[in-house]
Amino acid sequence: MWMRKTLVVLFTIVTFGLVSPPAALMADKPSGQPSSLEQNDYTAFYDEHDLYDDESDDRRDPELLFQSYKEQLLDSAEDQSFLKFGSRIAPVIEDDYRKEILSKIENVISDYLATLQDDEAYQDVVISSMPSAGKTEKIFNVYNRTTGEDLLRFHVRRDHPPHDGYWFNFHYHTAEDGFQSHHELGSIYWDRNTPPNWMSA
Repeated sequence: MWMRKTLVVLFTIVTFGLVSPPAALMADKPSGQPSSLEQNDYTAFYDEHDLYDDESDDRRDPELLFQSYKEQLLDSAEDQSFLKFGSRIAPVIEDDYRKEILSKIENVISDYLATLQDDEAYQDVVISSMPSAGKTEKIFNVYNRTTGEDLLRFHVRRDHPPHDGYWFNFHYHTAEDGFQSHHELGSIYWDRNTPPNWMSA
């Protein structure tokens, strides 16, 4: 599993994120196993059958199913964040990110999912699987896999106030206002030196 993730990251870095990694690298199951759902290169999604290790009554418990789905979604959000940071930025900001930003991102996603829990529409909510590289802001989008419409967009911007070094400003946008408003999550100080590009190895 870690080898596949490493290959995906390396492939993305080498192609500057312009070419999607081969489907064989993105697949969660060996190609010989059938899947009940289709998955494209852009989508990280969660098959209900993967939520539980054994066949049990837990699969029929809506609350447990919701909690499991939410946990997988939040894990994916964390993975996409560290993929965005790359191996040069991640070690420097990881502790601050986990302490100050990640919990806020998880709260936003959890609150959004909770609004959809009653009619089980939360099962259509997924996270995009390819952050943008270079200097662009996108970490990941939360979107509806049925309609393809973005619901939430999580970004990080590089700020450089005069005489104050570089900061990473984390924020998100919502579909409610057409993604116009910045909803602040917080900022993390980098250094006086220019930070490397996102996804740099």
